[in-house]
Amino acid sequence: MNAKTADSLLSIPNIRRFIAFRILFNARFYYPIFTILFLDFGLTLEQFAILNSAWAASIVLLEIPSGALADTIGRRNLVIASAAIMIVEMLLLCFAPIGQLPLVFYLFLANRILSGAAEAAASGADEALAYDTLKDLGREKSWGRVLETQMRFQSIAFIVAMSLGALLYDADRLNQLLGLLRIDSGISKETAMRLPLFMTLILGFGALITSIGLEEPESEREARKKAREAPAGATIRAAFSKTLSTGKWILSTPMAFMIILGGFLIDHIARMILTLNSEYYRRIELPEASFGIISAGFGILGIFTPRIGRWLCENQSKSFNYYLLGASTFIGLYGMNWFFPIWGVAPMLFVYVSIGLAGYLVSSYLNAVTPSDIRATALSFKGLSYNLAYGGIGLLYSLLVYKLRHDESYGALDAGELEGVLFKGAFGYFPVYFVIVFLATLAYGIYNRKAIETRPSTLSD
Repeated sequence: MNAKTADSLLSIPNIRRFIAFRILFNARFYYPIFTILFLDFGLTLEQFAILNSAWAASIVLLEIPSGALADTIGRRNLVIASAAIMIVEMLLLCFAPIGQLPLVFYLFLANRILSGAAEAAASGADEALAYDTLKDLGREKSWGRVLETQMRFQSIAFIVAMSLGALLYDADRLNQLLGLLRIDSGISKETAMRLPLFMTLILGFGALITSIGLEEPESEREARKKAREAPAGATIRAAFSKTLSTGKWILSTPMAFMIILGGFLIDHIARMILTLNSEYYRRIELPEASFGIISAGFGILGIFTPRIGRWLCENQSKSFNYYLLGASTFIGLYGMNWFFPIWGVAPMLFVYVSIGLAGYLVSSYLNAVTPSDIRATALSFKGLSYNLAYGGIGLLYSLLVYKLRHDESYGALDAGELEGVLFKGAFGYFPVYFVIVFLATLAYGIYNRKAIETRPSTLSD
């Protein structure tokens, strides 16, 4: 894409604001220290896992109603609502009292539910609004260029947020840096813990201002007018009905079902590992200030992963790619289980690559086998299944930690040592769990081999 084309697209107000909203909504400064933030506020590992299961559940429950709601109140209003919810969810964390249980737990629970609601509200609404803007201008073929521009800017914002967020959280490193600048700050640990949260809150206000500036495309106004004329509740009932029928089609189509099975096999456990990564970094003795730099470094892999995924999609069979992703994920999980000081970060490379490739391959394969009239709903169903699996493994993890916590052999440990032992102990079950689920999925694939084995899909399929 040349600079002239990019400038032309950015001259369209809705496109410019869509890109800005994506950046402000997603570039959250607390992501690199996500797990340890919750733990440092006084929560346990079990509570942390339960909270993330609640987040996944809220997305699952609100995904379909939010889509139907967009048809009645408008996508612009839904995007505005998502930004407003983001502000509220961040305010709950910014002013949560450290260590005051159970109040902290309930505030974080409200945060997770609201965060899921914001994700569900924003999911697809901003993208659809931007695409319809181009379509009304007769420029929908430029959508790929818009996404390219958005991803480029968002990657830069991600790297900045990850690096700066972790640095702000590390009070010792932050004070050292300010000392070099001859600034006598004396920032406490408690203050440093809140800095990434306040920075994200500021982004929330930016996202709200940006979303208010969005304009509703003419085509959407006409479609929404028709939706409002429909009987009350008809739109939501139709959305649920279509989701149910699409689910039945997936279950009765071994190819589609296996693609989704293979996808969430990798996705749910890899996402769980990435959710826990800051606590893992702490246990392999990495300084907190480095967490963001490492996350940003792994994020750069996203530039190369699609190219590798395209080659695998065009040149290798689905079975080969399934085994490849399974092997890569297992190597990563097994290597991380040793908790090598410093060098323990290396096995995570396999996990990051696996989830990136899985996302690309599943999208390519599923779109190739899905009829056009149910394509969007099938992709939504895939998202629902992913979040259900993620919530499920979160609950399993919390139960496992709870069981280990009540093991009598750990009774002599102090609180700090106990959490470290529990984390490592529960973490050790991930490779075993993955092998079991992998073999179960493989058994389904072998049983339906004739329906599943086809020539390698290409991007032109």
